[in-house]
Amino acid sequence: MLIGTPRDDVAARFLVSVPTIERWLRLKRETGGLAPKPVPGPEAVKTNALLAALPERLAEHADATLAEHCSWWHERAGVEVSTATMSRALTRLDWTQKKDHRGE
Repeated sequence: MLIGTPRDDVAARFLVSVPTIERWLRLKRETGGLAPKPVPGPEAVKTNALLAALPERLAEHADATLAEHCSWWHERAGVEVSTATMSRALTRLDWTQKKDHRGE
């Protein structure tokens, strides 16, 4: 898009609203770039430690359930995590638990 293109045209081209274009322009003026702002809040300490420990656990107990992984983490770190948190951690590690039903 060329400089001076109407905001309505730019918004339609990128499938966003005109206020979004205006926020981007303001961000560019204020910061000199369009990089996203950092996510607010403290760093996810619980999840980072879990992600570091999980690969070894998965190598030894690949067939464990989410609940079993949660119990293991509680015993190891003294921190309770939900099955949803464990599932998200496994997803971040690209871990899938596919069962082979051909032998049944």
